[in-house]
Amino acid sequence: MADDRKAALVHISGRVQGVSFRIWTRTQAQRLGLTGWVRNEADGSVTALIAGPDGAIATMLKQFWNGPIGASVSSVETEPVPPGLIPSEFVIKT
Repeated sequence: MADDRKAALVHISGRVQGVSFRIWTRTQAQRLGLTGWVRNEADGSVTALIAGPDGAIATMLKQFWNGPIGASVSSVETEPVPPGLIPSEFVIKT
C-alpha cells in the first residue's frame, strides 16, 4: 500500500437502511477510487471500511452525511484501521 493511502472504519446511523445506502456507498467509493466494503448492521445502522488517499476519504466522509435520496443520517463516526485489513476493491457485504 502506498504511504498516502489511509483507511477508516465508519459507522453511519439514522435512516440508512431500506434506502439503497449500500449501493450508493459502493458507487460513490468507486467514483473516488476507494476500496473497502459496506454492510448493514442489526441495529439499523451501516458500517463501511473505506481506504484510499486522504482527500478521497475526506470527501467520502462528507458525502456520508448526505447519503442517497431517502436517507436521513444522524451520525457518522470513524476509527482508524490497520493497512493490512484493506481489500483491493469495494464490495457490499451481506
